[in-house]
Amino acid sequence: MVDAARARKLADRIQQIVAEMLERRIKDPRLGFVTVTDTRITNDLRDATVYYTVYGSDGERAETAAALESAKGVIRSEVGRKTGVRHTPSITFVMDSLMENAAHIDDLLAKARAKDAEVARAAQGAAPAGEANPYREPPSAEDLDEDEDEDEDLDDLGAAEDGEDGRSGRPSS
Repeated sequence: MVDAARARKLADRIQQIVAEMLERRIKDPRLGFVTVTDTRITNDLRDATVYYTVYGSDGERAETAAALESAKGVIRSEVGRKTGVRHTPSITFVMDSLMENAAHIDDLLAKARAKDAEVARAAQGAAPAGEANPYREPPSAEDLDEDEDEDEDLDDLGAAEDGEDGRSGRPSS
């Protein structure tokens, strides 16, 4: 096991090497407009997964995947030569679905905006179902005066029920 910082540094270095190789050294005509988006490596530094995107149609994506598979050996040997690790990690190319996910999120946001606009149109002439202000408000000064009068009346009633010594319910001896 290797510490996570070293694994991350190696993954970043592999990403740079692969991107550079695809840009300068790999001259496969099937290779489309490829962008290396991320690289992840296992904790034992044996397997590296390179995520990529391709700008183009589904056919171009399939051709690019085939071109990357055929160039995998050359890319792996270059990674081993430039990183200097004892065991060169095996490389797996995975199509990153970042573009499709972004398009899906954009569609969902557009639907949410349309629903919000629909709700806003429906709420324009609407009135609340209950009271105009359903929240409790702090009592006003008039309410406080009325409460004090009620408390005084209750105190008078309580004194009459208490015994002579002020204890309720027990006669004094």
